[in-house]
Amino acid sequence: MAKFYLVTVFIFISLSSFAQKKPDTLRRDTTKHLNPVTVTGYLTDQPVLSVPASVSVLTPAQLQLQPGSSLVPALNTVPGVRMEERSPGSYRLSIRGSLLRSPFGVRDVKIYYDEMPLTDAGGNTYLNAIDVNNVQGLEVLKGPDGSLFGANSGGVVLIKPVNRYNDSSYTTAGVSSGSYGLFHENAALQNHSPNNQLNIGEAYQTAAGYRQNSNMSRTFFQADDKLSVSQKDQLKFLGFYSALDYETPGGLTLSQFEADPQLARLATKTLPGAIQQHAGIDQKMLYGGAVNEWHISDRVRNVSTIFGSYVDFSNPFITTYNQRYESTFGFRSYFEWSGKPDTAINWKVNLGLEWQQTNSDINSYGNRGGVRDTAQTLDHINTNQHFFFARYFADFGKRWHLETALSLNFYDYEFKNVFPNDEPNFTNRSFTPQLMPRVAVSYQVTNDFIWRASVSRGYSTPQTAEIRPTDRTINNTLQAEDGINYETGFRLRNQDESMFIDASVFYYHINNAIVPQENADGTAYYINAGGTDQPGLEVNFTDWLIRRNHTDFIRGLQFNLSVTYDKFTFSNYQENGVNYSGKNLTGVPEQVIVGSLQVRLPAGLYVYGQYNYTSKLPLNDANTAYAGAYSLVQIKVGWETRLNGARLGIFAGVDNLLNQIYSLGDDLNAVGSRYYNAAAPRNYYAGVNVTF
Repeated sequence: MAKFYLVTVFIFISLSSFAQKKPDTLRRDTTKHLNPVTVTGYLTDQPVLSVPASVSVLTPAQLQLQPGSSLVPALNTVPGVRMEERSPGSYRLSIRGSLLRSPFGVRDVKIYYDEMPLTDAGGNTYLNAIDVNNVQGLEVLKGPDGSLFGANSGGVVLIKPVNRYNDSSYTTAGVSSGSYGLFHENAALQNHSPNNQLNIGEAYQTAAGYRQNSNMSRTFFQADDKLSVSQKDQLKFLGFYSALDYETPGGLTLSQFEADPQLARLATKTLPGAIQQHAGIDQKMLYGGAVNEWHISDRVRNVSTIFGSYVDFSNPFITTYNQRYESTFGFRSYFEWSGKPDTAINWKVNLGLEWQQTNSDINSYGNRGGVRDTAQTLDHINTNQHFFFARYFADFGKRWHLETALSLNFYDYEFKNVFPNDEPNFTNRSFTPQLMPRVAVSYQVTNDFIWRASVSRGYSTPQTAEIRPTDRTINNTLQAEDGINYETGFRLRNQDESMFIDASVFYYHINNAIVPQENADGTAYYINAGGTDQPGLEVNFTDWLIRRNHTDFIRGLQFNLSVTYDKFTFSNYQENGVNYSGKNLTGVPEQVIVGSLQVRLPAGLYVYGQYNYTSKLPLNDANTAYAGAYSLVQIKVGWETRLNGARLGIFAGVDNLLNQIYSLGDDLNAVGSRYYNAAAPRNYYAGVNVTF
């Protein structure tokens, strides 16, 4: 708590100091204004300053400052976002507490790859399939936003596979290596012509991991081709193939974690351990589609998308050998009608539809030392999800910005057991169609200060991995969770846009919250757990303290700070005669503070440091066990230069400089108190990039 107050005081002191300085004496700045940050997530480009929503943008420049082997440290700089990596390749992603539903994987967050949903109809997202160097930008829309993106109660992430600001032709390659067997290489080319832009990329990454049974390897290929069919018609083809294989060490008890955090899950009298069962994931994914943008007239355009994917997933586990074969296909299309330019009210209307179907074969077998044994349960589940959406945006006198949006959501699934029951027909379950409205407004008090407020409904249906979890039982009684999110905040910048602050407070109440539980053998099942109360505060602050010309020793000095403070609790939650109402929400820290400093020096040298403080967090619904707070420090130094027409970059860094013993991804509500998955202690990396 003390750290939170100190950070708050620091922010207000910084703002007070800023207010006392005149724009022309604030800095001896001879450079041009910084490029304004824009948001594309609400269907059209908007300056982030005026967007009436909690939106965070990670640019290519910000991503390049991170180690380059994982999205975790970059996404954790966003207030309200928590990304975890229990072992190399095992990602979990949470926006404002949605991690509660994700023992592993990414759920309750809708993710798009360019204009195409990466999240399937069953609600699962294979984010770990993507190589970090092929991500050229991210937008995070925090809080429920189903009005344009369908059913979700966590938020939305938009992945940019191509840097929209780079329209040159180039070839680039990079290689890096680090502690615990880390090796990563990537190469890409972009060929740009007046009517075509082709991007092809590949990457390979491997790591031995800090813990036993935590080897990982991923092969990744990506291709994107943008064609200008005419001056009014643009067509994009994009997709990727990913082959990911990683071992899962499993959770440890506190005594095991403290004695030897490198251990994999140990055997017991009744169950074998992770090493004996070769516990791990073998995941192959093929994904692709096409996007067409047609400007029918100066004021009317249509964006239409078709997409599909196929996933081959195998998971040798302690007691079972699980396999999934999943095929997804769908389309998304919307029209945009704009008002006449140069009028008192600038408005736009969007009308659209998104539809997708995922067909899953989910099979469980015995696991005999990592070898698939006899069949236990074989199931088919087909999931259909579609929604219609409408949006009205208006700018009144360049001061008031109003956005209203509404979606009508349909969701159903059908299932049948192939073995052992040999059911001849599918059983269908349909959910009542649900409206998800959103109303948001912002007011531009001055040219550089905007206040905003919004109300939106969250609604999230049970997802395929919750309907048919690892306990091999289809649960067709789970109810959808829903709630209302209330939010307000402000954004402030200085005259040359080198300083920016974004602050918001919100309150979100969820009904029928879905919570994971574990059986004695470690398999999972899910229940509806009453509700949750989720009030929170988020602040993001950035300032180029120094931006000078190339004759000064310090050519640039940038400070960034993000603060997350929340108090998420259960309400009306009783299970097996125990009342958990008022308990802190499982897996969610109350405070997260991330600060960074970037220093630009002569001769292309730079130094980047990042600090992450995460408070303790509850590991079970009863709050009888907690993971301790930790402080992480990472440092990266680099040198950039031009050499015979090529751009050369050399870098090296250290992660977990303070050598903290901590868990970056705990197993929640684990039977036997096996909560802890130790992250690596102090570790190092180095690499080189070259661009022609």
